[in-house]
Amino acid sequence: MLMIVGAGLMQVPAIRIAKEMGLRCMVTDYNPEAPGLATADIPVIMSTKDIEGNVRIARQYQRQLRGVITVGTDASLTVAAVAGALGLVGIHYESAENATHKLKMRNILRQAGVPVPDFQGIWAIDEARDAALKLGFPLVIKPVDNMGARGVIRVDDMSGIENGFRHAKSCSTSGEVIVEKFMDGSELSIDTLVWDSEIIAWGIADRIIARPPYFIELGHNLPSNQPEEKIESAKEIMRRAVKALGITFGAAKGDVKLTESGPMIGECAARLSGGWMSSHTFPLSTGYSMICGAIEIAIGKKPVIPEYQNRVSMERAIIASPGRIIRIDGVNKARRIKGVKEVIIKAHVGDEVGIPISNMDKQGHVIAVCDSREDCESIVNRALEQIKIETESRTVLTMSDINSKARNLFGKYCRVCRICDGVYCAGMMPGMGGIGTGRSFMENVASLARYKLIPSFIHDFDSPKFRTSFLGIELSLPVISAPMTGAVTNMGGAIAEEEFAEAIVFGSNSAGTIACVGDGASPEKFRIGLSAAAFVRGRAIPIFKPRSYEEVMNRIHSAEATGCPAVGVDIDASAFVTMKAKGQAVAPKSESELKKIISECSIPFIVKGIMTVEDAKKAVSAGAKAVIVGNHGGRVMDFMAGGADALVEIVSELKKTVPIILDGGIRSGEDVLKALALGADLCMIGRPLAIAAVGGGREGVELYWNQLRDELERVMILTGTESIDSVSPKILRKVQTG
Repeated sequence: MLMIVGAGLMQVPAIRIAKEMGLRCMVTDYNPEAPGLATADIPVIMSTKDIEGNVRIARQYQRQLRGVITVGTDASLTVAAVAGALGLVGIHYESAENATHKLKMRNILRQAGVPVPDFQGIWAIDEARDAALKLGFPLVIKPVDNMGARGVIRVDDMSGIENGFRHAKSCSTSGEVIVEKFMDGSELSIDTLVWDSEIIAWGIADRIIARPPYFIELGHNLPSNQPEEKIESAKEIMRRAVKALGITFGAAKGDVKLTESGPMIGECAARLSGGWMSSHTFPLSTGYSMICGAIEIAIGKKPVIPEYQNRVSMERAIIASPGRIIRIDGVNKARRIKGVKEVIIKAHVGDEVGIPISNMDKQGHVIAVCDSREDCESIVNRALEQIKIETESRTVLTMSDINSKARNLFGKYCRVCRICDGVYCAGMMPGMGGIGTGRSFMENVASLARYKLIPSFIHDFDSPKFRTSFLGIELSLPVISAPMTGAVTNMGGAIAEEEFAEAIVFGSNSAGTIACVGDGASPEKFRIGLSAAAFVRGRAIPIFKPRSYEEVMNRIHSAEATGCPAVGVDIDASAFVTMKAKGQAVAPKSESELKKIISECSIPFIVKGIMTVEDAKKAVSAGAKAVIVGNHGGRVMDFMAGGADALVEIVSELKKTVPIILDGGIRSGEDVLKALALGADLCMIGRPLAIAAVGGGREGVELYWNQLRDELERVMILTGTESIDSVSPKILRKVQTG
C-alpha cells in the first residue's frame, strides 16, 4: 500500500498511477470533498499539515505501507516525518524542512556556494526598510513558508515597501518574511528524481511568468527552448542545490532564473512540481511519468528511465476578468480541438473572481501536445479563444458614478472637470496637467473646437458602419487609447500601476478596440504594460521613450516576445521633465538612428509625437508604418499648436501613404468625427480613459468606450455619414474665434 499526502487535483494523477502499478492507496486530506478521496482505498480526513496525525495514521497501517509521497503540494515535511517514523525510503526530515523554509534554504545554498539572490530575513516593517536600503531595488518580498506564489510581490521603490511587507506577511504562517534582490531573466522549472544522491531523471520547462508586481504563471512549455549551454548550466546548479540540501532519495523541484550573471536558484523543493507539469505536460512530452518514478523510489525500487520521446507539450492558464461569473462556454469545443489533451475548469457560475495575486487565483488550464512548438502554441491559443468565462460587475456603473469616484481618489491631482480642457490643471507636472501655462494642452481642445459640424438629415440609413482596421488589427471604432503610466507620480496613487494598466488594456479589448501601453520614468515600468498585454495574447501596442539604442531594442524584443501587433516610440519625449526628474536618459533620434531601430524590428513601427510635415516625412522615410500627430497632451513644451492644426498640414503632405492618428483634445464622438473629416485614420484618447480607469476599473474603461461609440453613431447619423470610409471634409466648417 502507498500513502499519498493530499487528495486535490494535483494528487489525483498520483492516485491513478499508483493503482495502475497495483498499489492500494491510503490518501489524507482535510477537505472531505477533495476529488482524490473518492478514489482512495482508504480515505482519511486529515490536514496534510498535521504531521503528528499523519504519522499516527500511518503507524496503524505500518505492516501494509510500502512508501509515502506527495505531488504538487507543500506537504514535504509530513511525507518526510512519516517516512522517518516508519523506516521507509525518503527524504530526511531536516532536508525537507530546509527545502520548505525559504530562508533556511537560501542560507544553506549560499554556504555551499550555490548561486542565490542577495536576501535578508525580516519580521517587522522597519527591518524591511533597512533590507531595502541594503539590497537596493527592485526587490521581491515573500513569506518564508508558503507556495504557489502566495504572498510574493515585487517592489520597485521605497513607497511600495509597506504594502509589499504586509502582503507577504499576510501569507506567512509563522509571520517571517524574506526580502531578496529581484532576479531578471527567463525562468526554468526543473523536476528531478534522485536515487542514492544522484539525479537520474530530468524534466525542464520554460515558465511564463507575468502580471507584476505579482508572479503569476501563465503557463509553461516542455521541452525548454533555451540554448543547450544554458540548460546544462542550470542542471549543474540544480545538482549542487540538491546535494547541499541533502536530498538523497526522492524527488526535487527547482525554479531556476537565467540571469545575465548566470543561473540562480529561486526555489528548491523536496517534491515534484505542481502546475500540471509532473502530472500532465512532462509525460505528454517525454512518454515517461515522473510520478511513476517517484512512487518506485518511495517503495524502494530504483526507476529505469527510458529514452524520452521528443514532443512539445504546453499548459496555459485560463484567467477570467474580475467580477461574478455568469456564464462558462466553449469548453467542449476546446476539448475537441486536435492536440488538446485536457481542459481543466476549476470555476463555477456564481463564483466571484478577482485580479489574480497568486497561482491559486486561476479559473482553469488548457494542456496540449504536438510535434512542433509553433503548432502546439497555435493549438492552445485556439482552445483559449473558444473558452469564454463571462463575468459581470455586481453594480451597474454610470459615467456619473465613475467620475465622482475618480474625483475623490485623485484629490488634488485631477478635479475631473466637466470639460477636460487643461484650465484647472495648468502647470501641474508631475500631475495630470499641461506644462508651464498649460496652453499646449488647452490648444488641443481649442483647435478642434474651431471646427463645426454641418448636419445632413435627408438620407436613407440609420445604422452607420464605424468598424475599421489598423495595421491588420480589427477595431470596433476608429479610436485607440494613448499610452499612459505614472499612477503614483501623475495620479497621486489613486490607483496601482498594475491595476491601471490592466483596466486600460482589458477594458479596451472588451470594447473591441486596442490600448497602447507606456514606458514610464522608472526603467522597469514598461514591463507592467507588457504583462497586461500578455493576458490578452499580446493585443496592446507598447510605445517606448526614446532611450538609448540598446534599451529601445531590449524593449522592442520584449514586445515581440509578448506577441504585440505593433510597437512605437514617442519621439517627443526626448526632453520630458519626468524622465529628467527620475534620472532617465532620453535623447532625440536622427532619421538614420530611427531607420536602424525600425529595420531591426519585426513588427510594424509607429512614431508618436509628430507635429510638423518635415518630421512626418522623416519618420515615413525611416520606415514608420504609422505616425501619431500630437503634442503629448501638452506635456512636453508650452505654447505649441494644437494637434488638429498640425494634422491638416501633415495629411495634405503624406496623402494617405501611412495611417495617421490624431492624439490630443478628443473628448466626444463629435471630436472623433471632426478628426476623421480632417484626414486622420484614427484618434487616440488619454486623460478621459485615465479617469474612467481610476473611477471604474476595467468596467469603467469599457463603459467609456461604449459611450463614445454611441456618441459617434449618433453624430454620423446626424451628418449623413454612412461609414468611416465615407467621412468627408464637407461636413466641417472652420470658424474664427476671438
